Amino acid sequence: MLNKRLAVALTMSGLLAGVTACGAPAQTAPASATPSTSATHSASATTAAADWGLDPAAGAQRIKAAGLDILTAEGTAEHYHAHLDVLVDGKAVTVPAEIGFSFGADGQPNGISALHTHDTTGVIHIEAPTAGLKYTLGQVLSEWGVLDGKDATGAPHGGTGGWTVYLNGVKQSAPVSDVVLKAHDEVVLSFGSAPSPVPSSYNFPAGL
Repeated sequence: MLNKRLAVALTMSGLLAGVTACGAPAQTAPASATPSTSATHSASATTAAADWGLDPAAGAQRIKAAGLDILTAEGTAEHYHAHLDVLVDGKAVTVPAEIGFSFGADGQPNGISALHTHDTTGVIHIEAPTAGLKYTLGQVLSEWGVLDGKDATGAPHGGTGGWTVYLNGVKQSAPVSDVVLKAHDEVVLSFGSAPSPVPSSYNFPAGL
């Protein structure tokens, strides 16, 4: 499921030949992704939306900061998906589309990393050219440009202190940045009051 804007840009550049994309159609979601548990997130849940937004201009730098390469097409050697919920006091923060994309001066996508999002569902795509590599929550956050420790006042740029990660409903003791993403994992990144119940799974669309 190569992002349509990237597909157009790469097609125009003659770089899209031979790409194998995700089999499922792009999913459109409301402002916050919906876990498959009974936990719900209200429309007012998006916290400091502007601060949690994605800055396209710095996309390439953030991909490199995450230790990842900028590719001209999605990789085919490794292909799986995880899901991320970000919650502040139990309220959902939108995970932006196009995390892990680089953009040209014209504002159009001109590259993609092996670790990326296509939409605001919170589905994280791992489509890598090399099999067997590990991808982490810390790399997603680096590509997003949040929890980077730049602002002492707290989220979204106050670093990972005070944040808790739940993996498939189980609280993790590992540092936030070290959590490894695996196929069909439900990852909950929570600050403040914990959600009740903690989402433990996600209803992935057919083909993902």
